[in-house]
Amino acid sequence: MIVVVATVELGPGTRERFLAELAVVAPAVRREAGCVEYSAALDVASGLAAQAPLRPDVVTIVEKWDSLPALAAHAIAPHMQAYRPRVAGYVVSTTLQVLAPQ
Repeated sequence: MIVVVATVELGPGTRERFLAELAVVAPAVRREAGCVEYSAALDVASGLAAQAPLRPDVVTIVEKWDSLPALAAHAIAPHMQAYRPRVAGYVVSTTLQVLAPQ
């Protein structure tokens, strides 16, 4: 299994519009071969001393895939190619962590 943590930094005030577009594409992603999980998460105050400051303009997408080939196919899926231009005006940067659980 492959775990992906995608951190999407957004322009100020665009998070809700980004999340609306993500909600449109997410069902298609979840139907992809090899997709185990695909969900958005937002920072929440925990009261824990070690927690980093909250990021109001960040969405974290947590993904789980059966394999690296499934993840590679996801990256070029037609619905993802259509989605990226729709959110391009909201996204400042995206970083990925691709992990293999031990």
